[in-house]
Amino acid sequence: MMPLKDILYGVRIAAVSGTTSCDIASVRFDSREVQKGDAFVAIKGTLTDGHKYIDAVVAAGARAIVCEQLPANMVDEVTYVEVESGNQALALMASNYYGTPSKNLKLVGVTGTNGKTTVSSLLYQLFKKAGFKVGLLSTIKIMVDDTEFATKHTTPDALVINKHLKLMNDAGVEYCFMEVSSHGIHQKRTEGLVFEGAIFTNLSHDHLDYHKTFAEYRDTKKILFDQLPKKAFALTNIDDKNGLVMLQNTKARKATYALKNYADYRAQILENQFDGQLLKINDNELWSRLIGHFNAYNMLAIYATADLLGLEHLETLRLISELENVDGRFQYYISKNKITAIVDYAHTPDALKNVLETINTLRTGNENVITVVGCGGDRDRSKRPVMGNIASEMSNKIIFTSDNPRTESPTEIIAEIEAGVEPQNVKKILSIENREQAIKTACQLANDNDIILIAGKGHETYQESNGVRIDFDDFKIVKELLTSLDK
Repeated sequence: MMPLKDILYGVRIAAVSGTTSCDIASVRFDSREVQKGDAFVAIKGTLTDGHKYIDAVVAAGARAIVCEQLPANMVDEVTYVEVESGNQALALMASNYYGTPSKNLKLVGVTGTNGKTTVSSLLYQLFKKAGFKVGLLSTIKIMVDDTEFATKHTTPDALVINKHLKLMNDAGVEYCFMEVSSHGIHQKRTEGLVFEGAIFTNLSHDHLDYHKTFAEYRDTKKILFDQLPKKAFALTNIDDKNGLVMLQNTKARKATYALKNYADYRAQILENQFDGQLLKINDNELWSRLIGHFNAYNMLAIYATADLLGLEHLETLRLISELENVDGRFQYYISKNKITAIVDYAHTPDALKNVLETINTLRTGNENVITVVGCGGDRDRSKRPVMGNIASEMSNKIIFTSDNPRTESPTEIIAEIEAGVEPQNVKKILSIENREQAIKTACQLANDNDIILIAGKGHETYQESNGVRIDFDDFKIVKELLTSLDK
C-alpha cells in the first residue's frame, strides 16, 4: 500500500475531488485488472478510451480514478484526479509506485528505425560477458540478469517497464539496455525514467501510419535526447542525415559514430565474408561473427557505448569478437546442398535493402538470390510498393507472401507490394499468399549454392490474422524444409 499523494508526485494535476491521503493497493490502466483499493488511470488509446470504463472500475472497488475528464457522476468514497495527460500520469505514477527504480541502475535507451534490438541485445551480451549483472528490455524478451520474461511490444507499457526495473534493482542489476520505440515515446511510456545515455542508430521509412509525416516520426525520436539529463551521454550515427538533429537540444554530453564521416568513433570494413567480418575500429582491428554493413554500424555503436560507460577499450574489442547473432537478425542455415537460408526481421525498405546489399556483396555471382517477403497489415501502407521494388531489383527470384495480415486482406497487401515492381522485373515474381507454401516453393526453386532470404518476421514465432495468432517460425520452417530436401 502507498499513499495516493506519493504515487502522484510530479504529475501535472488540473483538479482533485476527494482526498489524496488514501492508501492505494496497486496502479492499473486495464479496467479488467482493477481490484479493491486500486488506482485506475483512464487512457485514451488508439482502439479504446479508458474513460468509458470508469463506472465499471468504481463498481469493482477502485479507490482512485485518474483521468483527463472528470465523470458527471462521482462517488463520495472515491478520489478523482483530473490530469493533463493520462499517458504521462501513468508513466510517472508507475515510476513512483515502484520506487523510481531507473535511478538505481545505469539505463541506456536505444532508438532508431533499424538496429534497436540488435544493439540493445548485444550490449546485454557484452556486459554479461564483462562480468556485470545486466537487464534488457527488448522486442524479443525482457531479461532480469539471467531470468527471462516474455514481451509483447517494442517499448512495454510504463507499469511493465517499472515493474521489471524494480526486479532488476532487487537482483542487483547495474546496467540495463532498453529499446525505445517512437510509439513508446509518443505515448509517454518512458516519462519518469532516468537515462544514463541514449543511442540513435538510423532513421528511415516506417510507422507513417501512426506518425503521419516523416518529420513527426523524426521529432518523436528526438524527444528521448531532448529529455536526457546533463550527466547522461547522447550517442548518434552521423552517417544518417538525421543523426545530428538528435543532438540539437540535448543537455547530455554528445558523441558521434560513423563509417563514412569524421566522428568520435570510426570504423572501416576490411573484410566481409559469410562467417564474419574484419573491422577496424579507432585504429584497432577486430573479427566479428556478425556480417554486413549494417552490423558494422551496430558493432561501432556497441563499442562507443561501452567506452562511454567506462569499459576498457581493448577488453571491449575482445568481448565484441565473442558476440553471437541475435535471433531473426541475419540468422542463417546452410544445408548439405550448400543452399543458404537467411531469416531477417527486415520489415522496412532500408532494412530490406541493407540485407540484400550484404548478400549481393558476399555472393560470387553464380548463385541465385531468392527473396520471400511480405508486409504487415494495419501498418504503414506507403512502404509496400517501395519494398516490392527493392526486392525485385536486388533478387533473381521473388515470392511475395503474407507477413502478419492482421485485419487486412493478404491478397490486397500483396497487390500493393506488386505495384512497386518495374515492368522489366515482373517475370521474376511469384505471389503465394500462404507463407509456409511460399517458403516451401523457395526451397524447391533453389539449386545448390543458391541463397534464400526470408524477410519481415525474423524472431517472431507466430503469424497474426484477424485477431488469431498461430505458431509460425520462419527459421524453424526453412531449416526443416531444407533438411528434408537434403534427404
